[in-house]
Amino acid sequence: MTEPSTIVISPVDARWGTDADQTFHVVLVCPEIPPNTGSIARLCAASGAHLHLVEPLGFELSDKRLKRAGLDYWPSVGLSVHTSFEAIEAIFPRERMVLFSSHATHSYAAEAYAPGTALVFGRETKGLGPELVGRYADRLVWIPFRPGTVRSINLANAVSIALYEALRQSSFPGLVR
Repeated sequence: MTEPSTIVISPVDARWGTDADQTFHVVLVCPEIPPNTGSIARLCAASGAHLHLVEPLGFELSDKRLKRAGLDYWPSVGLSVHTSFEAIEAIFPRERMVLFSSHATHSYAAEAYAPGTALVFGRETKGLGPELVGRYADRLVWIPFRPGTVRSINLANAVSIALYEALRQSSFPGLVR
């Protein structure tokens, strides 16, 4: 296997969060597990979604497990790193954010997604946290699973489910079979 590619951080784009934004955004708030983030980065490269990581991260961007999970796709990943969730709030208006949480009252499938939407996910072990859940109670959605079987769905799998539903609703813009 070749050495994983170098990770490049993108600056904030002035179109994000506006009507001119034609990209879906995946926001990981304080992710902890490098292979999950690497797999999500690869998903973003394949789908054209932009990946936003909110610090603190549970790993360094130089982590070999992160780079290995993203393989040699890192040059195709639009990636931004933000120092806090407030930085995300400064970019994306509330109505353009959909937050995924087990505390939600309606399913992700009932949500209408459009390009420019930020799909927001919490850390693997604690989710979004009570402060964000309380502040965004009206913007929360959940991914259903059988009760009594697991506590949650793996973060990379949850992002895949959500992102491809959003892309499906938009007729998979820019993607081919």
